[in-house]
Amino acid sequence: MMRRRELLAGGAAAAALLACRRSGGRTVLGFSQMDNAGSWRIAETNSMKDAVRKRGDRYELVVTDAQDQTAKQVSDVEDLVARRVKAIFIAPREYDGLDPVYEAAQRAKIPLFLIDREAAGKPGVDYVAFLGSNFVEQGRRAAQWLIEHTTGDVGVVELSGTSGSSVAADRAKGFRDGIAAAPRVRILRIAASQTGEFARARARKVMENVIQAKGKEIRAVYAHNDEMALGGIQALDAAGMAPGKDVIVVSIDGERAALEAILRGELGASIESNPRFGTLALDTFEKWQRGETVPSKIILEDRLFDASNAKQFVAEAY
Repeated sequence: MMRRRELLAGGAAAAALLACRRSGGRTVLGFSQMDNAGSWRIAETNSMKDAVRKRGDRYELVVTDAQDQTAKQVSDVEDLVARRVKAIFIAPREYDGLDPVYEAAQRAKIPLFLIDREAAGKPGVDYVAFLGSNFVEQGRRAAQWLIEHTTGDVGVVELSGTSGSSVAADRAKGFRDGIAAAPRVRILRIAASQTGEFARARARKVMENVIQAKGKEIRAVYAHNDEMALGGIQALDAAGMAPGKDVIVVSIDGERAALEAILRGELGASIESNPRFGTLALDTFEKWQRGETVPSKIILEDRLFDASNAKQFVAEAY
């Protein structure tokens, strides 16, 4: 945890405090989005925009789209630095590779806040704080749900997220930790693990290939996000392997399409990963600007949606 005044001892990164003073008119903030494809990313971007609108004329938000390219994201942040924004919120595409971002922001005395994904770097020096979910716990909860809703020897296909991202690594670790703790009478093993790049079309193609290779060995699917789960469900259905009956599917995110799939009986459960960071992001920035203590990690509490509650929450899902 750190206070704004404590950063004054941190050299170049600490000098970012001075840049946060308003120079008249609206305070310009930057949001570096890693990609604006898919309902989760769109919901996150809209949440940032909505939070700014709700604060009237106090802020202006400049949003960039890295189009799922780390090199472009670095370039986007450098552009935001050149515009002399007062703070930058960044949803990192990958865990590594942000050193140029940190260096550019430090030279310009602009504070950085990591949103929804962690990245290599030191809080209080390279960035102020990380705001996001506990991705390891999400994977662990997905495993626990499968343990409770399957029997016997269960071959699991894992549709993993973007290689090199913190979220994919953590959700994989949490799931493995979870199935390792299964009772001896319940065997869950990973029959195949391939990346679907968090994309529905890509995951469907991957799942089609796995079905050809593994066939009836597949009894469950664990997808790192709902979009890949929905792609996997399409592939299973096309192959005559009824999702929700022949193959149990569990995923993460909690988007509306996933909750609707739960209601249809195709998806077993989705662990929430809330994309609505806008209000929390601005509240954290303002708290830090006032010199109050800001934790290096601010973790959101996520719910679990399944047949017991999906109908209750589907209308409010993104």
